[in-house]
Amino acid sequence: MAAPRILVIKLGALGDIVQALGPMAAIRRHHADAHVVLLTSAPFAEFLRGSPYADEVWVDRRPRLLDLPGILRLRRRLRGGGFARVYDLQTSDRSSFYYCLLGPGARPEWSGIARGASHRQGDPGRERMHTLERQRDQLRIAGIAEVPPPDLSWVKADLRGFDLPERFAVLIPGGAAHRPEKRWPVERYAALAAWLRARGVTPVTIGGEAERPLGAAIPASRDLTGRTSFVEVAAIGRRALWAIGSDTGPMHLMVAAGAPATVLFSAASDPALTAPRGGRVTILRRERLADLPVEEVAATVAIG
Repeated sequence: MAAPRILVIKLGALGDIVQALGPMAAIRRHHADAHVVLLTSAPFAEFLRGSPYADEVWVDRRPRLLDLPGILRLRRRLRGGGFARVYDLQTSDRSSFYYCLLGPGARPEWSGIARGASHRQGDPGRERMHTLERQRDQLRIAGIAEVPPPDLSWVKADLRGFDLPERFAVLIPGGAAHRPEKRWPVERYAALAAWLRARGVTPVTIGGEAERPLGAAIPASRDLTGRTSFVEVAAIGRRALWAIGSDTGPMHLMVAAGAPATVLFSAASDPALTAPRGGRVTILRRERLADLPVEEVAATVAIG
């Protein structure tokens, strides 16, 4: 008898991908004899192919609703997958639309928020839950009681090319370009980098290719912006003495990898709903992050 096929949908963004790793692990364990397919967006496919949570990773090209040929190709792929159950961990309007694409006729069991789903999380209070609690509640409805926290112990990366010192702390000054209000001013990171240097700790700046100007603006730091993959960021987090950054995806990687962290929030996002969670996470929040002084951030960094 062929193994049942399970589909897990998680399209992004990076922080949301990291916070979904625990649910992915729970689904994998619950369906130990199944063939699990993970549907995600292109930037996260390589990272998730290295995880132990799926047998196969599909890339969702995210066709626009007016792209009829693209929508039909996606519909054929979903309907041809032969899935017994779908776990929609994205729970967005787009991913709920995929439930519609599986019709007409009999659809697979569906865990998510789509109307008509067999295991629907329909409580409007879900929007007031932290992401981790919301996902646990969703899986509870689907019959999965135990959901572990995000785990990156499976990550393997060769960091020798970065020549990292024994004692270093990570600075993550960037974030979504369209959300500048979520960023702490880069000159504050530069001052914090100098404070770390004075205490014998090498500051290391991490970010994407678009954030290279931020790395260049922190002269006391070892600049790795534009040079690290998601796997390498996680592996660096495993070795870091501390990580400091705003509410952004790489900070979630750092915390899930085990780095002690100070996470900076503005009024643009709510830590009660989205903050990374770990045993050594400090949350600092200001209406405007420009009002958060370097001294207050430095006071949270216990580097010995």
